[in-house]
Amino acid sequence: DDNGHGTHVAGTIAQATNNARGVAGIAFPAAIMPLKVLSAQGSGSMGAIAQAIRFAADHGAHVINMSLGGPFPVTPVLRAIEYAHSKNVLVVAAAGNNGRGRVSYPARYPHVLAVAATQYDESTTFYSNWGKEIDIAAPGGNVRVDQNRDCKPDGILQNTIVGGGKGNGYLWFMGTSMASPHVAG
Repeated sequence: DDNGHGTHVAGTIAQATNNARGVAGIAFPAAIMPLKVLSAQGSGSMGAIAQAIRFAADHGAHVINMSLGGPFPVTPVLRAIEYAHSKNVLVVAAAGNNGRGRVSYPARYPHVLAVAATQYDESTTFYSNWGKEIDIAAPGGNVRVDQNRDCKPDGILQNTIVGGGKGNGYLWFMGTSMASPHVAG
């Protein structure tokens, strides 16, 4: 991970627990199959995403989390999701962070559990996309507020990579990318 986003997401799913260090994951005994499909800048090809979905489905994944998205449908990604679904793999994806009533792809596809984001007071966050395709909402955080009055931002805290992979730290993130792994876990 040369960005920190993927490690934050993976930690939310399966960060070690009961070790007197930091935070814990939702499904801490789970195994992670890390498949990097995006660059340090957050861009990548739809072909790489489709290949990763198929790879995961063929190599024993039970759940695929996709904390990524875009505005347009892409047939190879749709076909890969259908393939994963045919192998009884649950696909979970972030709804998008545009604050609009239009769910991003791949969350918008059939056979994908589309996840919107909530903040501390359990309301939908300002940035979360919404729409009829949303299946569930989960904690995505909001670092712009401190609703629980603990003098810290109300983001999702997780141990992750910092400094282009040169170190690690505990960082507060927000986004439907943080909500999706809560559901996948």
